[in-house]
Amino acid sequence: MGSFAIRHLKSGVDYQRIWRWCIIGAAIAAFLISILCFPGNAWASLNDDRYDGNIFALYAGNGAIVPPRVNLAQSLEQEKPTLLFFYVDDSRDCKEYSFVISQLQAPYGRVANFVPVMADAVPIKDSFTPSEPGYYFKGAVPQTLVLDGSGNMRFDQTGAVSYEEVDDVFREVFELLPREESQELRRRQINELNVELVPVD
Repeated sequence: MGSFAIRHLKSGVDYQRIWRWCIIGAAIAAFLISILCFPGNAWASLNDDRYDGNIFALYAGNGAIVPPRVNLAQSLEQEKPTLLFFYVDDSRDCKEYSFVISQLQAPYGRVANFVPVMADAVPIKDSFTPSEPGYYFKGAVPQTLVLDGSGNMRFDQTGAVSYEEVDDVFREVFELLPREESQELRRRQINELNVELVPVD
């Protein structure tokens, strides 16, 4: 064994441990420098256009909306009113609007089909049929449409809209009293498959 190795063995210095602490220290220093030099939020949030997952689960508390129970073609075949909406997960406007969609599903989710469509998944082609989401997509998100049970378009709006605007359309579709003339709606179970909307007592 060389004199250098013997000298360091006698001194009792653990160079492997020192090397490990140097690596850990360098990693911590790099992390702190990245925070100080780039103070912007490193994680996505409600107020930015960064991707951080399913916006309905994260911001609306309703991950059950995606994927939908039925697609647009199936909804039209069932002759049920349909709320069709286009969104992307990395849009601030869509993140904020997801809560409105979730609110609308509470009273209308059993009597209307909610069909979310990821805008990036709309195929690029020359033409679509009315049973395909691309037939209605205007190229901007969020976009909300309400189709009645006959497939007639009753509402088509791009951008975030209020709960009340869409609720008014649903009230017309279901022949309910206007909001100012009625109480808050809730769902009442009729049987295992059907519900009706009734005023809260």
